[in-house]
Amino acid sequence: MGKKRLEDALKQINHPIEVTYRSYELDPTMGRDVKETMYETLAKKYGMSIAQARANVDRVVQMAKEVGLEYHMDTLIQTNTFDAHRLTLYAKNHGKMKEMTERILRAYFTESKHIGDHETLTDLAVEVGLNREAVAKMLASEEMADEVHFDEQTAKQYGVTGVPFFLINKKYALTGAQPTETFVQALKKVIAENQITVLNSQDGDFCDDDGCEIPKK
Repeated sequence: MGKKRLEDALKQINHPIEVTYRSYELDPTMGRDVKETMYETLAKKYGMSIAQARANVDRVVQMAKEVGLEYHMDTLIQTNTFDAHRLTLYAKNHGKMKEMTERILRAYFTESKHIGDHETLTDLAVEVGLNREAVAKMLASEEMADEVHFDEQTAKQYGVTGVPFFLINKKYALTGAQPTETFVQALKKVIAENQITVLNSQDGDFCDDDGCEIPKK
């Protein structure tokens, strides 16, 4: 949701902005094949009942719907996401990070695909234009693992403890799925701060590519 709201905000900003996705695992200890439902995992983690967990998730589903996203949490397949992160960073090297990230998120939240499964990840990569054999070879190796760990270590240095987390110009941070207008205001503030303010008048010698102009007395 945070990603979608940021994208909606960018449509309102008339300024070039580059978005880079970084790797962050909420639970690096999670196994690849998890039998628990999302509700059971949340109930255990936060000491609540299944009914309470379901109510919390239902609120998230409704919030997602309000920004045009369709989440199917009843059939969502929990898994370790490390290999999915490796794939997104691999896709980045081939100019497909945005597409790969979007495809994996949709596969996970909407289509209930097993994004810890290498065959599933390979199929998704092919859909966004990556080479099947190259992706399969990468996933079968340890390639891109160091890059994922680097991103996660960098996140620790910035004090990241959850997602979504948005860092602007390595200086300003927004946490959580903020409203679109909050992103718009934050981006406009940063853009304004980065603009140069001329403190003097034009009454002075001024040179450009065409030569120098001496002010009239």
